[in-house]
Order: sequence, then structure tokens, then C-alpha cells
Amino acid sequence: MAQVKKIKLAVNGGIAFGAKLNARQLTLIASYMDNEEEVELTTFQQIYIEVEEEKVEEVKEKFNEVGLFCYPVGNFVKSLRTCNFCKGEEEEGMPVAKEINKRIAGKTVPFTLKPAYTGCPVGCGEPLVNDIGIMKRKDAYDLYIGGHSKGKNARVGNLIMEQLTPEQLYEAVDKIITIYADQGKKREVLFKFVDRIGLGNIKQQLVK
Repeated sequence: MAQVKKIKLAVNGGIAFGAKLNARQLTLIASYMDNEEEVELTTFQQIYIEVEEEKVEEVKEKFNEVGLFCYPVGNFVKSLRTCNFCKGEEEEGMPVAKEINKRIAGKTVPFTLKPAYTGCPVGCGEPLVNDIGIMKRKDAYDLYIGGHSKGKNARVGNLIMEQLTPEQLYEAVDKIITIYADQGKKREVLFKFVDRIGLGNIKQQLVK
């Protein structure tokens, strides 16, 4: 009997008030699993699930109907990690976070890229230790790149632009990902890419 090929998908409940799933969503996820199968809960507010290749499109459609979003696993931009938006949707900038996620999640890059967003300077979304970090400060947004959270190379990201409007932020994030996708080496993590070509070089390309 031929072995059924399975595809790994990253699943989450979208950009909302914290990383939450409801009973209907959990039941649907379980319906595509065997009794002995396990899901992997990542630190990036995603669940990894393996589904039969021929059912991938069906799964995406069914999951979307209940508010679940599916993303590719591998060298892509991950879905945006967020804080819990403790003071409300508009005040903490959730519409901006949703728009950023819609623009960048799933884009192909040289190595897995982790973006993070926080709605205030407390930084619960940990933007400073992720590849791309966005922090809302008063009514504008600061943008960081090159953070890294693991191992002996752990580091805080570099502030590359500050006090941006939402439109300026969208454009800058889009450009950073394009620069990285076009100029990065295969499996070169973002902070090493920043070190190699220089923060000043990236800044110059952002203002072109």
C-alpha cells in the first residue's frame, strides 16, 4: 500500500485579542487527525498540523470558514506574532497589525523570518528579539530589524525607522522583506544578513 504524502501547515486564529482558539476551531482541527497524531504548538502562536496532500486546499477552505488561517512551513515569513492588545483594538493598533500580517505572511525569503508586533512600549509581543519588530508608541510606530532570541547570538534588534504612520510602516516592512528576499543568501538568517550588508546600506535602500 502506497504511503500517503502529508503536508505540514502552520495554523492560527489570525490577529486577535491574544493567541486563542475556540471549541469549534479545535474540533475541526481534530477532525483531520488520526487518534494517535499530535499537533505541535510553536512559540510563535501557531499550531503545526500535517494533512494529506490531496486535502490541503479543502483544509484551507474549511479552516478559513471558522476563522483559522493556514500558512506554509519553511523558508517563509511567519504570521505576525502579537501582544494581547490589552487596552482595546483601536488604541493598541490591531487594524495595523492585521494589515501587516495580510501583506507579509507566507512570502518566500532566504530563511524563516519571524515578525513581531506590540501595541505599546511594554513590548509583550517581544518585537526587539525577533527578525522584524514593530512597536506602537503613542500614535506612531517604531521599526526594528535584526533581533534574535536564541543561543549565544541572542541580540536586540536595531531601530531602523521611528515614528512612522501606518502607510509609511507598511511600505518600509514591504521593502525590508524585498531587500532580504533579493539580496540574502540561502539559509542566511536576517540578523546575519543585516551584519553582512550593513544597517546603513539597508537604510539607504529604504529611502529610495
